[in-house]
Amino acid sequence: MTPFRIDAARLRAAVVPTLPDGAAEPDDADVLERFAAAAWTVVPEPGDGVAGIVRERLGQARSLQLLVDGATAAEWARELGDRESARAVALALPRWQPRLAAERILGALAHGAAFGQRLVTRADAHWPQALDDLGPHAPAALWVRGDPAALSACERSAALVGSRASSGYGELVTGQLASGLAGRGYAVVSGGAYGIDGTAHRATMAAGGTTLAVLAGGLDRFYPAGHDELLQRVADTACVVAESPSGVPPTRWRFLARNRLIAALASATVVVEAGSRSGSINTAGHAAALGRPLGAVPGPVTSGSSTGCHRLLREYGAVAVERVEHIIELVEGTAGEDAPLGGETAHEMRVLDALSSRAPRAVDELAIRTGMAPADVIASLALLELSGRAIERGRGWVRSSS
Repeated sequence: MTPFRIDAARLRAAVVPTLPDGAAEPDDADVLERFAAAAWTVVPEPGDGVAGIVRERLGQARSLQLLVDGATAAEWARELGDRESARAVALALPRWQPRLAAERILGALAHGAAFGQRLVTRADAHWPQALDDLGPHAPAALWVRGDPAALSACERSAALVGSRASSGYGELVTGQLASGLAGRGYAVVSGGAYGIDGTAHRATMAAGGTTLAVLAGGLDRFYPAGHDELLQRVADTACVVAESPSGVPPTRWRFLARNRLIAALASATVVVEAGSRSGSINTAGHAAALGRPLGAVPGPVTSGSSTGCHRLLREYGAVAVERVEHIIELVEGTAGEDAPLGGETAHEMRVLDALSSRAPRAVDELAIRTGMAPADVIASLALLELSGRAIERGRGWVRSSS
């Protein structure tokens, strides 16, 4: 049985045109899974964690079938294995059901195919596994214009993001960083917007590098309209991606949800120029939550366009980025290392990163900051003290300035 009792031939005719190039001919089970993946890009809003839970536990097709069949709370509880998740589904149903229509899902596939889009799912070789770090908030699938194989470039990449109202300084630095990354074989991920994003895409392509754009709305109409030509060039040389199907407009909420994809796809995130209310601060927050390296470019202290960057540096532990080598250190995991000493274990590195050079921090606080057991923190502090990198002061520990 298929969801909505759609004829198998019609289901196949809808799904096959959106297969990534080179994909094997799908069997009936594969067709059903791909249709269900498309459905889960249509029914919930991006980042819906409840939808993610049911997909993870039951699979795309089974969870869609239950939804279509109008499963009761008891049936959801039995399938999911706990009543709490079933209650969350019950609360989610009113927001899912208005979009639950066979023609809406078939239309998304047809419109995607008409615009040359490919639907990339977890079953595909080009699926970026870094997105799985988002857990239940990961997308069900990605709609792609361009070459889905370009997604593999994200494994060695940096996100360059920032304000739409960029200054000459911000655009100059962005161009230098993007071209430097391209020249060293790193891809650049950004959001296709005016300002810093657009400069990052242009500079990367001008240097012969790979750049990917992640959009907040459907790919039938590029947004912003003034970047239609630019985004088409990105699609021609690499790819433009979105988790929403064709016909879905970009909204403020969807921009914020889109930011988590940029942070997850890139190996590191760098905010080049941002005011205090810039959406790129939201991207930085997602990067930090995912444990991705985070950098920020300092600007003039008199410039409101850099207040967001300065806040990231001051309050959120972002690494100051002045040149492309600093980004490469972030991507490769070497930022902040003391080369002459070196040799610290992973535990020592985590404790060292959690120490302040001024405010003493107790073992319990360090355990919380590092996610380590207190006994492991104590052992690492002893080794750091022996190497002269940590000093016990009062009731806590500080990083040595020597």
